[in-house]
Amino acid sequence: MSQIKRLLVVAHAPSPNTLILRNAVAAGARHPDIEQVDVRVLAPLEAGPEDVLACDAIVLGTTENLGYMSGALKDFFDRSYYPCLEKSQGLPFAYYIRAGHDGTGTQRAIDSITTGLRWRLVQAPLICRGEYQPQFEEACRELGMYMAAGLDNGLF
Repeated sequence: MSQIKRLLVVAHAPSPNTLILRNAVAAGARHPDIEQVDVRVLAPLEAGPEDVLACDAIVLGTTENLGYMSGALKDFFDRSYYPCLEKSQGLPFAYYIRAGHDGTGTQRAIDSITTGLRWRLVQAPLICRGEYQPQFEEACRELGMYMAAGLDNGLF
């Protein structure tokens, strides 16, 4: 019998649209064909190093705030970085950015921190740029499904 894998979703959702995106990631990860993955969704201010150390993969989500990640996600990294540094190397992860502009500063910041943690990016970053579009929701659902299916099938 296969062991249940744990997928953690840590995503900042301060608006109705960003909540839709976070829920889409979770819905994709909970697709009925994915049977051996437990999905846990937390806001960044609720998540901490114990949650990271208990998961098998993580999806991060943030808004672009002044060309950077949300303060809430930065706080999550500030509290989790050193407790996880030597214990979470190789952790498979992916992330999405809800960017009102281009998202490049936010992407650089996340890449810098996760490189320091030595986490393993398993899907290209999803950057939902410009005005909100309904297709952002489908892209987030696919991101969640990909991550959970990868865990379910032992790909990472």
